[in-house]
Amino acid sequence: MDRPGHWLCRGGFGRPERDGRPCPYIGAMQVTITIAQDPAADALLSRDPFALLSGMLLDQQFPMEHAFRGPAKLLDRFGTLDPRAIAAAEPGAFADLAATPPSIHRYGRSMAGRIQALAAHVIEHYDGDSARIWTESSDATDLLDRLRELPGFGDQKARIFAALLGKQLGVQPPGWREAIGPYAEPGSYRSVADVVDAESLSKVRAFKQQAKAAAKAAAPTGASPPAKETAKPTAKTPGGTAGKGGNG
Repeated sequence: MDRPGHWLCRGGFGRPERDGRPCPYIGAMQVTITIAQDPAADALLSRDPFALLSGMLLDQQFPMEHAFRGPAKLLDRFGTLDPRAIAAAEPGAFADLAATPPSIHRYGRSMAGRIQALAAHVIEHYDGDSARIWTESSDATDLLDRLRELPGFGDQKARIFAALLGKQLGVQPPGWREAIGPYAEPGSYRSVADVVDAESLSKVRAFKQQAKAAAKAAAPTGASPPAKETAKPTAKTPGGTAGKGGNG
């Protein structure tokens, strides 16, 4: 299971250790995640790796700060974010918890199933310890491969999360910026990887809105709109439509 408080490597850049084991390229950092813009939710993201993974999973078709508040809602209702407990939960009951207003997501019941699938993957491949995804990866390519394999992730989400790990958690294997691409650019405001306060959150949202408008303007006349999830929303999207569509 995840061990809160011990998921970052310690000991200094180049020779950090995690629970007595070497982490070859991870720098020691004191991390406070502020993506959720809520003290309790951000504190959870900062200490629990499965919470951070789950927030990234929820970050689609939903305002990013509300997506990253989802794990705290689940913790309050379910009592734990231990991947083993989540994977073993009765799917209908777990979905009910996720969809209870305020829902963890616009598609709360659907996302509950994805979180359970994510928990099952972490158990099968990492013995329930989510942080091993990055602390035991051999290089940037391996890290991206591990992230792409996660249920509910994909290439874009994997790159965004890898950029978050690199920019805010010190997970920086050689060549990490080149491997990840634009999301790893320093000084950019492209994704949740760049959110460190309310101002940067606004800049990331503005970038996403501009990119969406540019893509719409460049689309061929008469082109079919992208397919949307058909599941019935479980709750009204907080904050209107801002932040919907695409990954953090």
